[in-house]
Amino acid sequence: MKEKTEKYRKGLSKKESFLLSELARENKPIFTVRDAKKILREGPYLTLHSLSKKKWVLPLKGGLYAIVPLDIGVKGSDDFIVHDFVIASHLAKPYYISFWSALNYHGLSDQIPKSVFIATKKARKALAILNTEFVFVQLKNSSFIGIEKIEVENQKINISNVNKTVTDCLDHPEHSGGIEEVARAIYFNHEELDLSNVKDYALKMNNITILKRLGYILDKTGLLEKNKDIFKDIQLTKGYSKFDTISKKRSKYNEKWMLNINVDIYPQRWMY
Repeated sequence: MKEKTEKYRKGLSKKESFLLSELARENKPIFTVRDAKKILREGPYLTLHSLSKKKWVLPLKGGLYAIVPLDIGVKGSDDFIVHDFVIASHLAKPYYISFWSALNYHGLSDQIPKSVFIATKKARKALAILNTEFVFVQLKNSSFIGIEKIEVENQKINISNVNKTVTDCLDHPEHSGGIEEVARAIYFNHEELDLSNVKDYALKMNNITILKRLGYILDKTGLLEKNKDIFKDIQLTKGYSKFDTISKKRSKYNEKWMLNINVDIYPQRWMY
C-alpha cells in the first residue's frame, strides 16, 4: 500500500523558491520572520505558513524557522532534526553555552542533560522547543570570558572552554547536575584541567565562593596537596557559602573553606 501523499514534501511556488534561495545565499539555514520580510515585500507570513505546511521549513518557535535541506528526503521536516546547540545560538544575544551542557560536550560528564543551558546577560524564561528545554542563566558582564567557538552543522557556536566550564559549574551547581556531578568531573579529569586557570576566571568574576567549593572538593578527593599553590594569597570571604546551591542549609560547617556542607560527597563510591 502506498503512503498518503500528505506525508511527502510538496513542490515550491516561485515566491517560495525565491525566499529559500535568498536565505541560502545569505547563509541563513535558521532564520526569522524579520529575515523573510527583508526578502519578500508582500505576503511573508502566508509564504512561511505554506512552506511549513509543505515541509520545506521547520517552525522552531514563534518567528524562528529552520530550512529543511534537500538531502533530508521526501518527508522533509518530518525527518529533520536540528542540533540543540544550533537552535540555542539563535535564542539570545550575547550568549554562550555552558554549565551541564558544556560539561557533557567537553567530555567531563557522561550524563546527558535533558536541557540546554545558555549563559545570557538578561533574565529570560525557559523555552521548550522540539522536545528540548532551553534554560537561560543570567550572568554578569564579568562572567562573559573564556568563550570559544565550535562548529556544529556548519554553524559557529559560542561555548565555554573546558576550564571556564568548570568555573561556571562551581558557580552554579544547580545548572550543572548538582555539586557532586561537578566534583566527579573535577576528580576524574583533573589531569586534563588547568585549575590555576579556573582560579583566574573566578578572580576575574570576583567570586571567591567558586574557590571555596573548588578547595573543598580538592581536599575531599585528595588532590589539594598537588594543587595547593592555587590558593596561595587567596583570602576567603567571611560568611559561610552553601556548598550545593540546590540543597537546604544544614548544621554542618567547614571552617577551613568557609562552607556550609549541605551535601556530602563520597569519592570512594564513584569507583563503583
